Amino acid sequence: MKEVLLNPHTGYYTTKDNVFGDEGDFITAPEIGQIFGELIAVWCINELQKFNYDGQIQLVELGPGKGTLMLDMLRVYERFGFSTERISVHLVELSPHLQRVQGERLCNGQVERSGQSESYVQRGTTGNGVNIFWYPDIVELPRGFSIVIANEFFDALPAHVFCKEVNDDGGPGWKEVLIDINPDATVPSFRFIQSTKRTPYSVVFGKRFHDKAHLLQDRSRVEVSFEMEQIAQNIANRFADSGGFGLIVDYGHHGNKSDTFRSFKSHKLHDPLVNPGDADLTVDVDFGFLKYFLEQDDKAFTLGPVGQGTFLSAMQGSKRLEDLLQSSTSQEWKKSLIAGYEALTNPAKMGERFKVLAVFPAALKQHLLTGNNVIGFRSQVME
Repeated sequence: MKEVLLNPHTGYYTTKDNVFGDEGDFITAPEIGQIFGELIAVWCINELQKFNYDGQIQLVELGPGKGTLMLDMLRVYERFGFSTERISVHLVELSPHLQRVQGERLCNGQVERSGQSESYVQRGTTGNGVNIFWYPDIVELPRGFSIVIANEFFDALPAHVFCKEVNDDGGPGWKEVLIDINPDATVPSFRFIQSTKRTPYSVVFGKRFHDKAHLLQDRSRVEVSFEMEQIAQNIANRFADSGGFGLIVDYGHHGNKSDTFRSFKSHKLHDPLVNPGDADLTVDVDFGFLKYFLEQDDKAFTLGPVGQGTFLSAMQGSKRLEDLLQSSTSQEWKKSLIAGYEALTNPAKMGERFKVLAVFPAALKQHLLTGNNVIGFRSQVME
């Protein structure tokens, strides 16, 4: 997945001009309508006010796409009176092509590449004076109070697939699913195979998770991303050391699915082994593993996940839609707003398949569980 998506010369994200939107292969929530990004920003500001924190804020986005979500969020922060001296934006993006796209969207192309001594790869300033920095990896981000947003980021991380078998001693063992050249094909092509022996990753997986029945849920096939674990631990350590909180939005499940690796091309399912690099690759996020990775060292505390439709409704998305409709005179624009919000919230579309997970420092757990309701997650706080 990493090679196909991020190879600097032939990778999907690094070379394709049209990845997102109607002309691309898939569409993300921020591209559907401004309401999504606006409500994410309002949620963040609401939580921020609870902490009575008045210091510097790092707005961090993992995998910022075309920059649309951050653009919508910054508009809300400005409306709420956050000064450009108080906030800075830090984008984690590995693709040089998408870095350029984001620079055009957020800074009108007025960006400069950094020198070798800097941890960021480029920087720029929005028209309103907010400083933006780009990094290839979350580990490069400076320490500081951070609000971390990850929308459709974890689904693109490389995943390993393991199948359960019975060992010679009668105990459970795990074999890894690999990709091989298909010897029976008349033209060069790939196929899936199951390892005949245990691989290093399958050994690690078996040892680490053999007693984690709540994560495996009697599944005979499991998809897990160790890169997701590394990033989750970085987020948890960052919150524990410097403060902050975040939202993770992605399509996924609670640990009840086992075979979700697939590809999309022109908004349709595509064989992931055909013409690699020409289509998107994705794996549903296992929120059971993600919550475990975030909380395993008692550095972070999570709420959710809840359905995206439930979250947006709790954030009074319908009221924001009504306000936008009243302020517009274009019938086409009104139709677009209504259709977009329906797509975001309808359980049959993105409303239930997409989940929202809130992440806080573990030190705030009791504070949040004793009456300090978190909008969108209130029932879970009360439980």
